[in-house]
Amino acid sequence: MSGKLSACQKMQRKKAPKKVLLEFDFAGIKSGQMMFVGTPMIVDAYIRSIPSGQTRPIRALRNELARRNKCDAMCPVSTSIFIRMVSEAAIEEMTEGKSVSEVAPFWRVLTSDEKITKKLSIDPYWLDEQRSLESMSG
Repeated sequence: MSGKLSACQKMQRKKAPKKVLLEFDFAGIKSGQMMFVGTPMIVDAYIRSIPSGQTRPIRALRNELARRNKCDAMCPVSTSIFIRMVSEAAIEEMTEGKSVSEVAPFWRVLTSDEKITKKLSIDPYWLDEQRSLESMSG
């Protein structure tokens, strides 16, 4: 057995969110600002809270989670990694037989042309299709 964790196992690893007072500019966030570093589970919960038929740009996700955690910004680097983890776990669950309605609706945050999407093992246009289906049924 290899030591490689599945996407779902990676999601479940215990991580604590952090607040970091930046001592230098980082990824568009200014020195002196408080940056929130979330967890995969926080990002997963946020994505699952987006109502069917609605979408959120990644920037809105970051801004809302930063505000909820009384920070000026949310780390764009870790957030992108966590969105990818949530997406990969959802894809893994669908591969194992879960229906689209049972997994984190990552297509409400990602579009077919996002950098993250291009790294996923799914047809990028499937996300656009899901968005379209939800907007019609909403």
